[in-house]
Amino acid sequence: MSSRPDSLAEVSLATPDTLLNSNTNHPPGISTSETATPCESFIYTSYNSSPLLPSQHSGPCGEEIKSSPHSKKGAAYVRPVLLFLSAVLVAVAVVVPVYFVVIKHQHHESDITKGTSSSNPSSVGSHAGPTYGANGSTVTTSDGSTFTYINPFGGYWIDDPNDPFNDGARPNSWTPPLNESWVWGTNKVYGVNIGGLFVLEPFISPALFERYPEAIDEWSLSTLMAADTSNGGLSQIEDHYNTFITEQDIAEIAGAGLNWIRVPIPFWAIEKWDFEPFLEQVCWPYILRVLQWARKYGLRVNLDLHTIPGSQNGFNHSGKFGKINFLNGVMGVANAQRALGYIRIIAEFISQPEWRNVVPVFGIMNEARVAVIGMDQMTSFYMQAHDMIRNITGYGEGNGPYIAIHDGFQGLSTWAGFLEGSDRIILDTHPYFAFSGNSDPAPIATGTGVDAGGIWPALACSRWGTEMNASQTGFGVTFAGEFSNGFNDCGLYLNGVGNAQDVAPSCSLYLDSSQWNDTMKAGLQQLALASMDALQDWFFWTWKIGPSSNNTIAAPLWSYQLGLQQGWMPIDPRMATGTCAALDVTAQQFDGVYQPYQTGGPGAGTINPVLVSSYGQYPPKSISGLTAGATQSFLPTYTSTSAIPTLPPPTFTPSPPSSVIIGNGWFDSSDTSLAATEVAGCTYPDAWDAISAAMPTALCPPTASAGASVVVTSVPALATSS
Repeated sequence: MSSRPDSLAEVSLATPDTLLNSNTNHPPGISTSETATPCESFIYTSYNSSPLLPSQHSGPCGEEIKSSPHSKKGAAYVRPVLLFLSAVLVAVAVVVPVYFVVIKHQHHESDITKGTSSSNPSSVGSHAGPTYGANGSTVTTSDGSTFTYINPFGGYWIDDPNDPFNDGARPNSWTPPLNESWVWGTNKVYGVNIGGLFVLEPFISPALFERYPEAIDEWSLSTLMAADTSNGGLSQIEDHYNTFITEQDIAEIAGAGLNWIRVPIPFWAIEKWDFEPFLEQVCWPYILRVLQWARKYGLRVNLDLHTIPGSQNGFNHSGKFGKINFLNGVMGVANAQRALGYIRIIAEFISQPEWRNVVPVFGIMNEARVAVIGMDQMTSFYMQAHDMIRNITGYGEGNGPYIAIHDGFQGLSTWAGFLEGSDRIILDTHPYFAFSGNSDPAPIATGTGVDAGGIWPALACSRWGTEMNASQTGFGVTFAGEFSNGFNDCGLYLNGVGNAQDVAPSCSLYLDSSQWNDTMKAGLQQLALASMDALQDWFFWTWKIGPSSNNTIAAPLWSYQLGLQQGWMPIDPRMATGTCAALDVTAQQFDGVYQPYQTGGPGAGTINPVLVSSYGQYPPKSISGLTAGATQSFLPTYTSTSAIPTLPPPTFTPSPPSSVIIGNGWFDSSDTSLAATEVAGCTYPDAWDAISAAMPTALCPPTASAGASVVVTSVPALATSS
């Protein structure tokens, strides 16, 4: 088994590559021109051009460089002068912009936002300066392996051991560096999910589940692994955390023209309770490692809480397949108490100044099944979560992350006017053809060019484009947190373990991309482009699908990485612009201007009083899934008397200077409420299977009240994860 990151996160700090390891530290050949080709963006510097080229020499893009036709004496006199002047001009052109845009800007921003390091050079000590890399640079990873950074779009990475929270990197020329503002409505999200890394899904990591045929979700997989000590027990899951996504994956995402990643995480990154089989806290250092890699390559992160105690949707990626016990049934309120506590802990961590630029969006619950839980109930919960988070972060632009909520499979129009006056809430939608119930879809391998993709590209435009534009006006900031090329439901375990439909004979072609011809690939690419154009701001699901036990990728329609490698995903996501119009599918375009409160401007946080009156009571006035005549005030609840399991900050190798502020995982020192725990002496039904449990007929303890919590004024006891 590979070694685990040190005490919560041994962050990979690349050693300088040979081209960069010189007397200067500026990025070689960085171009931020949006229209420049790789050759046009190449700048001659001392790193890529010999001071005395031979009389005939090929330039970096194949052009021939010849000596002057004048006499050798004249050439000998003129060339050093020209080279000297050229060197000066190049140095000015590169060093000055990089200094002011990357280095000086970073230190200035750090200073004005409780920054993490001083701009005083005397604080640096003996540490080396930052290392940079642009297209073609060599990256050395923490294990000593190397890879070449390929990014033809003007992106560059930064690795600064003196300031591990340096936010000066950018993934491409059309995306602002992390330390510059992201403007919703102007900047576009071209993102990809890091699915299946920290929340295991059978179709993403089939080999893990093939070892244990009875496993259908992470609950059952963890139970079976824990009993299989001869094969490593639960350490097999940690091996997966350590190897499934590498630094090179994150670098490739930036090099593909993408600028965001969505990272699903489980609540057991914080803690689990004794009756739950999950691998507790172990994934947190690996989550931090991914966040630091994202920082290094300039990628913004949408951190998504994918699992909820009791399950919010009954899907296998909620932790346990089966019943919904969040705000539903006898344990619905108690499970929601735990959920709010975990949302709070994550919000405290990512609101620290060290993480604000890297994690600008926090998805607080993935795919809650509103049809089961209830729209009124979810609205009350979301109002409670909004107020809790904003009491931690403060209100208005720059104060903590945007809060993303899923549309609950209700359609975007249902959410128009939702919590009017709230502070920076994003609506997340997951449009999929694969799960629409069409078992015999139309063909996609119909031709090339304008004929590629059959009905599917135009269908993506017509079905998704109109509602996305309307939601930007009716709700506010809206993005597609998930979509894919899955126009059918073919893929090993796509519909869950043991479902024969996804590997039926009609699916054989779609389980093996080695069989795909150019027409098939052209159709898939046209579908991808149409989807991207219609959705506008999006995250493809997912970056990588792991191989099955026979070493094949058996769900290739869902892998962005494989599509890039084999030619059915666009090499530049900007190619999507105008696809729907070219297909004669048009919609009234959103003008890019949101109401001020929706982006943290004036009025943010002043929720419409009518909505507060209707949904401000918490727990909600009614809970779904209870037997007729049940007394809701008798529902089991927890007591807030336990120490808070805070999320610890990373440790770094080598250690940064003492001036660097690393934080303690808790942004708001005035937030002193304790964490939920079971009430001593009370008996609770199974928190994950309480829909049919007997309804209590009395309070336990007799003085308890539903949803009550204990608030203390002293600093809480902090139970640090380890």
